[in-house]
Amino acid sequence: MVGLSLAIELRKRGAQVLVVERGEPGREASQAAAGMLADCMLESPAALQTLATASARMYPEFVQELQDESGIHVDLRDQGTIVFLSAEHANDPPGHPLPAALAELEPALADPNIPGFFLKERSVDPRALVAASGKAAKHRGVDISSGSTVTSVLLSDGRVTGVATAKTTYAAPAVVNCAGAWAGHFAPIQFPTRPVKGQMLCVAAPHVIKHVIRAPEVYLVPRTDGRILIGSTLEEAGYDKRTDPDTIHRLHQAAIRLIPALQHARILEDWAGLRPGTPDDLPILGATGVRRYFVATGHFRDGILLSPVTAKVMAQLITGEKLAYDISAFSAERFQTL
Repeated sequence: MVGLSLAIELRKRGAQVLVVERGEPGREASQAAAGMLADCMLESPAALQTLATASARMYPEFVQELQDESGIHVDLRDQGTIVFLSAEHANDPPGHPLPAALAELEPALADPNIPGFFLKERSVDPRALVAASGKAAKHRGVDISSGSTVTSVLLSDGRVTGVATAKTTYAAPAVVNCAGAWAGHFAPIQFPTRPVKGQMLCVAAPHVIKHVIRAPEVYLVPRTDGRILIGSTLEEAGYDKRTDPDTIHRLHQAAIRLIPALQHARILEDWAGLRPGTPDDLPILGATGVRRYFVATGHFRDGILLSPVTAKVMAQLITGEKLAYDISAFSAERFQTL
């Protein structure tokens, strides 16, 4: 999603853009995400707060533009989020105390007396978002080469000249590595991204809940079409995207403990995605030690949330504009080895 968003931003500035993708654009971590636009950084490093807040505010316009250009409805919901805190965060509440009438807010909750907080957060359907972004990118004239795995970035006199794949080469005056968990797999720079597996399931449960519900053991993300996403795990499992029946069952039971009505919901599917993690859980953004070679990866759990702001600031950097936000904390130089 970061790559597609950036491609669109660069086209707006008149650049010719080619997306070279090992599979289909946006079909890895983005396609597998839940779509919570959680700019309250409960689980993420505080250094991300400014970018997260900015990106969350960009979302209504971001989605409207994609819908207008693609004709695809993106399910952006703004009913808000109910957060039940872990002991770790109990003394540092992130939002407004829940009203006494929580039973009216979410009647299906097993225990309406659990202390929690309400956040004015949105959620989005990542699958619809990816589909709309892909169609909008093509509408704007972005070229896409699917099924092409980049094997190396081509250099001449210390400057980027393009990329090589197993079958061909593509000339380019600038290259941006948006390869997610695979960003460190090709020369000349070994970015320290790794896959962090997340398993999820989806059930059919129309009108059961209206709000995103975030609890220590599970989160629930409703869609307007009646689906509810239930997730997720954090696993160091390499590039294994298989689901485990026991894990899916555990997530389902945790959701039922929160919302008993879900015991009657039909399971539609389960899946696993690979988030791009980094050693310090911060993204890698900006220029590199190679002229005109840029990187935008390592967004971990916040790739969907941070796509609009990442696209904006990276497009500004690549085209020589003044940056709207300081991204120095996310420089590749903190890890970079040639």
